[in-house]
Amino acid sequence: MVNDPLKLVVFDCDGTLVDSQHAIAHCMDHAFATHGLDCPGLEKTRTIIGLSLPEAITKLATPGTVDAAIVEGVTAAYKAAFFELRQAPDFHEPLFPGVHEMLAELDSRNWLLGVATGKARRGLDAVLARNALEKRFVTLQTCDNHPSKPHPSMLHSAMDETGVEAPNAVIIGDTAYDIEMGRAAGMLAIGVSWGYHDVDTLNNAGAHAVIDHFDQLPGVLETMWGTSRNAA
Repeated sequence: MVNDPLKLVVFDCDGTLVDSQHAIAHCMDHAFATHGLDCPGLEKTRTIIGLSLPEAITKLATPGTVDAAIVEGVTAAYKAAFFELRQAPDFHEPLFPGVHEMLAELDSRNWLLGVATGKARRGLDAVLARNALEKRFVTLQTCDNHPSKPHPSMLHSAMDETGVEAPNAVIIGDTAYDIEMGRAAGMLAIGVSWGYHDVDTLNNAGAHAVIDHFDQLPGVLETMWGTSRNAA
């Protein structure tokens, strides 16, 4: 049996594992309205999903309408709105099709799994618990302790925690921020076509590949890493 180096597969959360766009847009509009700012709406908000909140809010605001204090206030209002929304009995933030099956398949290859997200750790923990995914990931990186994507800090920490080197690591994400983060970390970067940035944007950001369904991922990774199912 070939003793391959450890492999690490890191996933973005919003737009990659879970479809959270409507909840995010609702809370963003609420937070902007609370401070008398024009609500960005769903289509505009989709473009910044993946960034940390202060960066996202600054990008969404009309130029010249916010300063650091207002960004801080809108950030707090957004967090409060999302926490309240998450408590509602009809709260719906579904996984994309095939997540559980794909994670089980990657795990069967003894590949290490992680998450790198612009969410706060509290929000990520809630997503994982709600979808029975708490035990799937060995490294969880959030905006609480890192600069916003596309800075590669989260991926550097994920590799440090797992002992995996960049050529044996990959980020899977739906936005240019994920792809740019992976490239900056020296990792492979694979886009997903069902998220919040279109395929051309992912390719222009430098994606090594873009998949249309999670069942394509194991084969794409095997090809990129030159591994086989029997060598794992």
